[in-house]
Amino acid sequence: MAEFNLRQHGITVEDVLRNPSPSQLYEEAILHDKGTSISDTGCLIAYSGEKTGRSPKDKRVVKHPDSENDIWWGPVNFPLDHLTYAINRERAIDYLNICPRLYCVDAFAGWDPGSRLKIRVICARPYHALFMTNMLISPTREELEQFGDPDYTIINAGQFPANRHTTGMTSKTSVDLSIEDGEVVILGTEYAGEMKKGVFTIVNYWGPKKGILSMHCSATADRQTGESSVLFGLSGTGKTTLSADQKRYLIGDDEHCWNDEGIFNIEGGCYAKAVYLSKEREPEIFNALRFGAVLENVVYDQESHHVDFNDTSITQNTRGAYPIENMSNAKIPCVAGHPTNVIFLTCDAFGVLPPVSKLSPQQAMYHFISGYTAKVAGTEVGVTEPEATFSPCFGGPFLAWHPGRYAELLAEKIQKHQANVWLVNTGWSGGPYGVGARIPLPQTRAIIDAIHSGELAHAPCEKDPIFGLDVVTECPRVPGDILVPKNTWA
Repeated sequence: MAEFNLRQHGITVEDVLRNPSPSQLYEEAILHDKGTSISDTGCLIAYSGEKTGRSPKDKRVVKHPDSENDIWWGPVNFPLDHLTYAINRERAIDYLNICPRLYCVDAFAGWDPGSRLKIRVICARPYHALFMTNMLISPTREELEQFGDPDYTIINAGQFPANRHTTGMTSKTSVDLSIEDGEVVILGTEYAGEMKKGVFTIVNYWGPKKGILSMHCSATADRQTGESSVLFGLSGTGKTTLSADQKRYLIGDDEHCWNDEGIFNIEGGCYAKAVYLSKEREPEIFNALRFGAVLENVVYDQESHHVDFNDTSITQNTRGAYPIENMSNAKIPCVAGHPTNVIFLTCDAFGVLPPVSKLSPQQAMYHFISGYTAKVAGTEVGVTEPEATFSPCFGGPFLAWHPGRYAELLAEKIQKHQANVWLVNTGWSGGPYGVGARIPLPQTRAIIDAIHSGELAHAPCEKDPIFGLDVVTECPRVPGDILVPKNTWA
């Protein structure tokens, strides 16, 4: 067991495993983390307890003179005074210091060596350590030896609640970011996605400060030409599913940056929704869920350990976290040139938006800032069926600056690199939720294929009388009727 201490963070526990291997973490989980198991495909099965989704209303940012004027304060970034932050931090440290063993993951956020951040994760659950080993970019042995002090540290004491009587606390859950202290403190939630999105919020702060656009999107590249595309969208709109395309290289499924050289993935892995997953519908993701991957909050047969992805009795938000190397089409390192196509994925729960439209630069800015979509079941605590929402930049819960800052950067880059912009509806057709049906995945895949091949750039369009969109009316392998919404309604 490697000797390593975290005394500079206030941690006095002597037994700390630094960057343990997946095999070590499996062993630790089975021995010390009650309820953890192994699936018949070799995944570590873990449970996040009461919280099975993010808690956006419990996310707070410490108000500090150095960053106060940068932050977009409001329902996304609730302000927190430094004293309350210090109380929560001490509560988290006190909890971790009574744990018999801790895990430390030192790794990078960002595949571009010139832009990456050094991230340290301190936690008490092996599952959390394995999750972040997958979601961050693991250093080489030499890089780990020279890692030094991290840029940001995530102190995850999620098993221990916040004190609801502490000023500013509204529940037992609190996820607190202090930009100046370089820390994220987690109390009262064991949902692993809070760590992942904490890192994304950090990158969303520092990226625009350096003229880098941080994006809630997936990204792929053409295997022959190397031309890349980015697909924006909230969880449940199809970012991960549509980027798992064997015809193209996968750059990443969720979080990217666009700088002067091109695009790069922030993460070292993927965090895919596992509900109703099947080998037939999503073979690449299904096959990626093997040894080293984490399956979160799934139901499995106690004898065979076979996972039933159709069982949502724990949550609709079942998830699989796996290293990007598990995807056979992954491009390592996860970088690519400037995008040829920018695709906005929206899940329209009302069945009104067309399956695909081409956007003018002005329309692109409008739809990017408004970010209309529907939250789908399970992504957040309390969401059980689609709810219409407007999520600025298709990633509102994770923004640090005002949406206008990201929109300005996107406009500059689209104009400079002459990218096409598309609005693709992956939601309902023939009526709203409960009346119509969700647009079939094969048809959405065919639309994305036609965008990538260049066929849709020259396809016939008709102007939508309400939205003014250029609605594409012909697309290979897609029935003509479905492309114009009014033709699908009874």
